[in-house]
Amino acid sequence: MRLYALDCGRIDESSFGGYSDTGEYDGKPRTMSAPCFVIRHPQGVLLWDTGLGDRYAEAKGGVDDGGTHLSVNVRLVDQLQAIGLTPASVTFVAFSHLHADHTGNANLFARSTFLMNAKEIAWASATPTPIGVDPATFSVYESANKQMIERDHDVFGDGRVLILKAPGHTPGHQVLLLRLKKAGVVVLSGDLYHARESRQFRRVPAFNDSRADTLASMDRIETIVKNLHARFVIQHDPADFTALPKFPAYLN
Repeated sequence: MRLYALDCGRIDESSFGGYSDTGEYDGKPRTMSAPCFVIRHPQGVLLWDTGLGDRYAEAKGGVDDGGTHLSVNVRLVDQLQAIGLTPASVTFVAFSHLHADHTGNANLFARSTFLMNAKEIAWASATPTPIGVDPATFSVYESANKQMIERDHDVFGDGRVLILKAPGHTPGHQVLLLRLKKAGVVVLSGDLYHARESRQFRRVPAFNDSRADTLASMDRIETIVKNLHARFVIQHDPADFTALPKFPAYLN
């Protein structure tokens, strides 16, 4: 089994203030990565999160959205091609959650099976649309093959690729646990944290759905990481992202 980390965008915040409800980041700028992850398993391919969207690659220099600058340097489809894949060859698509920086390319995968969480869909489909959600970016799931998951989910049935419930950031937020032969256990954070300091000091974004659920999910996932001696990857932290093998290299 192989884990590839793909560069699916960059997010430059003029103020990171909203990412802690206790004021530590107020007025301070921050750059975040927006990765996608490909897991090649003997029984198929899982794409975990789909990034900002290849449409941003068409805008030279990126796009300003309020105090946020969004940019994509290389298209997801081109990165898939570099490892011999097309959107049609991706077996499963799953999301840590349905914020737009994680769903931007979802509609490329109409022939894949979408692993979807009912609580997350209900939240993302509410009126008015929650801040940070763009239902148009993942609308293909309605007509695509889909599998609804409510609890922890073993993607390939052999314990090597597990989607774990971790609500709080959003109602159906999830993290991904991988058991790799050489690299050992790796946990991909979703948006459980957005920065290394957020993990260290258990900082909760002001816009999270539930502070209590966030802290409970932190407790649960950190206990799993400790018990399994896992490598924990904060997806939005550029240092954690660049510490992974540079694409097209991989962990196995």
